[in-house]
Amino acid sequence: MSLPQNYKPSDAEPYMNSQQLEYFREKLLKWREELQKDTVETLHHMQEESPNEADVNDRASTETDRSLELRTRDRERKLILKITQALERIDNGYREE
Repeated sequence: MSLPQNYKPSDAEPYMNSQQLEYFREKLLKWREELQKDTVETLHHMQEESPNEADVNDRASTETDRSLELRTRDRERKLILKITQALERIDNGYREE
Protein backbone atom coordinates (compact mmCIF):
# COMPACT_ATOMS: atom_id res chain seq x y z
CA MET A 1 0.00 0.00 0.00
CA SER A 2 1.24 3.45 -0.85
CA LEU A 3 0.52 6.32 1.50
CA PRO A 4 -0.42 9.80 0.29
CA GLN A 5 2.48 12.21 0.53
CA ASN A 6 2.73 13.92 3.96
CA TYR A 7 0.11 11.58 5.44
CA LYS A 8 -0.40 11.91 9.19
CA PRO A 9 -2.91 9.82 11.17
CA SER A 10 -5.85 11.75 12.54
CA ASP A 11 -8.55 11.20 15.15
CA ALA A 12 -11.19 11.58 12.42
CA GLU A 13 -10.33 8.24 10.82
CA PRO A 14 -10.96 4.77 12.22
CA TYR A 15 -8.35 3.59 14.72
CA MET A 16 -5.56 1.56 13.09
CA ASN A 17 -7.15 1.50 9.67
CA SER A 18 -5.05 0.28 6.76
CA GLN A 19 -3.46 3.70 6.17
CA GLN A 20 -2.50 4.08 9.81
CA LEU A 21 -1.05 0.58 9.88
CA GLU A 22 1.05 1.33 6.81
CA TYR A 23 2.13 4.67 8.27
CA PHE A 24 3.37 3.02 11.46
CA ARG A 25 4.85 0.10 9.56
CA GLU A 26 6.97 2.50 7.48
CA LYS A 27 7.94 4.46 10.60
CA LEU A 28 9.02 1.28 12.39
CA LEU A 29 11.02 0.08 9.38
CA LYS A 30 12.86 3.38 9.17
CA TRP A 31 13.53 3.43 12.92
CA ARG A 32 14.87 -0.14 12.87
CA GLU A 33 17.10 0.67 9.90
CA GLU A 34 18.57 3.70 11.71
CA LEU A 35 19.25 1.65 14.85
CA GLN A 36 20.93 -1.09 12.83
CA LYS A 37 23.07 1.47 11.02
CA ASP A 38 24.15 2.96 14.37
CA THR A 39 25.11 -0.50 15.59
CA VAL A 40 27.32 -1.13 12.56
CA GLU A 41 28.97 2.28 12.94
CA THR A 42 29.67 1.58 16.61
CA LEU A 43 31.28 -1.75 15.79
CA HIS A 44 33.53 -0.16 13.16
CA HIS A 45 34.43 2.67 15.54
CA MET A 46 35.30 0.27 18.37
CA GLN A 47 37.43 -1.88 16.06
CA GLU A 48 39.37 1.15 14.81
CA GLU A 49 39.93 2.59 18.29
CA SER A 50 43.33 2.02 19.83
CA PRO A 51 42.81 0.14 23.10
CA ASN A 52 46.33 0.94 24.39
CA GLU A 53 46.21 4.32 26.09
CA ALA A 54 49.45 5.34 27.74
CA ASP A 55 47.84 7.33 30.53
CA VAL A 56 45.83 5.45 33.16
CA ASN A 57 43.18 8.18 33.26
CA ASP A 58 42.81 8.15 29.48
CA ARG A 59 42.48 4.38 29.54
CA ALA A 60 39.82 4.56 32.26
CA SER A 61 37.93 7.21 30.33
CA THR A 62 38.06 5.14 27.15
CA GLU A 63 36.82 2.05 28.98
CA THR A 64 33.98 4.02 30.57
CA ASP A 65 32.96 5.40 27.17
CA ARG A 66 33.13 1.94 25.64
CA SER A 67 31.05 0.43 28.44
CA LEU A 68 28.41 3.13 28.09
CA GLU A 69 28.31 2.65 24.32
CA LEU A 70 27.91 -1.11 24.70
CA ARG A 71 25.04 -0.69 27.17
CA THR A 72 23.35 1.74 24.79
CA ARG A 73 23.74 -0.70 21.90
CA ASP A 74 22.34 -3.52 24.06
CA ARG A 75 19.24 -1.44 24.83
CA GLU A 76 18.93 -0.67 21.12
CA ARG A 77 19.29 -4.37 20.29
CA LYS A 78 16.34 -5.09 22.57
CA LEU A 79 14.41 -2.23 20.95
CA ILE A 80 15.12 -3.64 17.49
CA LEU A 81 13.64 -6.96 18.65
CA LYS A 82 10.48 -5.19 19.86
CA ILE A 83 10.21 -3.25 16.61
CA THR A 84 10.55 -6.50 14.64
CA GLN A 85 7.81 -8.09 16.74
CA ALA A 86 5.53 -5.11 16.15
CA LEU A 87 6.18 -5.34 12.40
CA GLU A 88 5.33 -9.04 12.49
CA ARG A 89 2.04 -8.25 14.22
CA ILE A 90 1.23 -5.67 11.55
CA ASP A 91 2.20 -8.05 8.73
CA ASN A 92 0.17 -10.89 10.26
CA GLY A 93 -2.93 -8.77 10.61
CA TYR A 94 -3.25 -6.33 13.46
CA ARG A 95 -5.73 -7.28 16.16
CA GLU A 96 -6.60 -4.87 18.92
CA GLU A 97 -5.89 -6.53 22.24
